[in-house]
Amino acid sequence: MDDNDAFVGSGWAFPLRTDPSGSVALVHGTRELEESMHLILATAPGERPMRPDFGCGIHDLVFGASGAATAGLVASQVRQALVEWEPRVEVLNVTAAPDPAQPTRLLIEIDYQVRSTNSRFNLVYPFYLE
Repeated sequence: MDDNDAFVGSGWAFPLRTDPSGSVALVHGTRELEESMHLILATAPGERPMRPDFGCGIHDLVFGASGAATAGLVASQVRQALVEWEPRVEVLNVTAAPDPAQPTRLLIEIDYQVRSTNSRFNLVYPFYLE
């Protein structure tokens, strides 16, 4: 395990699955960060009984109008959730824009930097308004 993996750590794969030996599959490094961010964005606050504040408030915007105002609110909610719940990364930029191929879907582009290595990555998360 290199220094980056030691800082980031490892965790259960999401969605939960098994590896070829039948054990719970684990992920490491950048893949762990991506899955962690997906989990944060896919969880609505209040959904976890023991951690009611955990998650991202974008779920309150489902069925919102597809426009610049909704896209701005989504980007703001995503930035806020990742800053609060994923301390291993520095969120550099978050943008949300309608998908030209499917207007009821916003594509949320997240540019981030891993704090331990200063390596930069981006992640695109689809958010469905309907």
